[in-house]
Amino acid sequence: MAVSTAEYAVARNPEMGPDGALVASPVEPFDAPEPELGSETMLVNVGPQHPATHGVLRLVVELDGETVVTVTPRLGYLHSSFEKLGEYRTWNQVVPLTDRMDYLAPLIYNCAYVMAVEKLMGIEVTDRCRVARVVCMEMDRIFSHLLWLGTWSIDVGAFTPFLYAFQQREKVYKLHEALTGARITTSATRIGGMMADLPEGWTKGVREFADNLPATLDEIDGLLTCNAIHVGRTQGIGAISAEEAVNYGLTGANLRASGVSYDVRKDRPYYDYENYDFEVPVGCHGDCYDRYLVRMEEMRQSIRILHQALDKLPDGPMDVEDPRITLPSKTDCMSDMESMIHHFKLITEGIPAPAEDCWFSIEGSKGELGMYVVGDGGPKPVRWRIRPPSFVNLSAIPKLAEGHLMADLIVINASLDIVLGEIDR
Repeated sequence: MAVSTAEYAVARNPEMGPDGALVASPVEPFDAPEPELGSETMLVNVGPQHPATHGVLRLVVELDGETVVTVTPRLGYLHSSFEKLGEYRTWNQVVPLTDRMDYLAPLIYNCAYVMAVEKLMGIEVTDRCRVARVVCMEMDRIFSHLLWLGTWSIDVGAFTPFLYAFQQREKVYKLHEALTGARITTSATRIGGMMADLPEGWTKGVREFADNLPATLDEIDGLLTCNAIHVGRTQGIGAISAEEAVNYGLTGANLRASGVSYDVRKDRPYYDYENYDFEVPVGCHGDCYDRYLVRMEEMRQSIRILHQALDKLPDGPMDVEDPRITLPSKTDCMSDMESMIHHFKLITEGIPAPAEDCWFSIEGSKGELGMYVVGDGGPKPVRWRIRPPSFVNLSAIPKLAEGHLMADLIVINASLDIVLGEIDR
């Protein structure tokens, strides 16, 4: 028997009348509670294998939608026990460990370590060595900032500055190779001097690099500094006040961007930095944009120091003329038995240090880099402790990122300029 659609609808829905209209039925009054649309935060792991973490850093991020609630850095994925390894090596054998801590500015760490040991041993290096080390450290300050600038631009969405910055970095790689035979793991310093004197034509290469770099910095400045996208992504992001920056122990550009004019080269000068004419750039707002501006200006100031150091580089010996510290020349070793024996004893037995402790800090590319060494009268350190700037600067990331968007966290992390080799030491 055929059934009309109206009858079928009434059969399936008793509330409908014969004509298909709904028939109101009496409903008991019921005060039902309004449903609550609750939400939960979500945990996201950024890293340890992630290009935006700049190394094997793991950030455990708690998100409420796209807003960062908390950030917890997890370390240890690159732990290499540098400090412990140093206790089993002679003072000079520790040098190759130092350039692997910050492989983005290895000469700075080479110099900082031997400067601490020389202070412990009461060694005064030659004038030529002092100026040569200043050249090495300022060149690698630029070297480190260029890598930061290139990767920073990628993190904020620009690619061209990366190419410009890394083109200039390649020139420093070649200068590293000419000086030490290696591009990254330089191991250039020795207690009382350097591994060798500066090769012929090397200072000319450094001067050419310093002459040509400002034009590249101006190009990158024109691409980023007033770019609306760059400004919008960095101004007011990750801001920290001067008082908070000091309380967190920030140093370097991260501290100066908050308005604190603290630079070890000015406040506790070493290697005659008080006689060099340069300025310490300082920010106002302590945000990502100010950290960018400070590092850009720091490169220009390092260029000024490079020119002054190259102008005043004196002639004379590079190493301390003390047979208890300095190895004899290769010519003497191959032609004189006493020199060969002396060379053998210095290499196998090492240089004894007094049973004292010593602290020495310099202005590294990422902040204040401190070295604490303890001797017991023997040829090896009893304790070698590093105060790494990146490790301390990273502690502020939960404060800087809280309340910002997930995309801002990437920019904030980039603005701190960390390197994992010195964090997981």
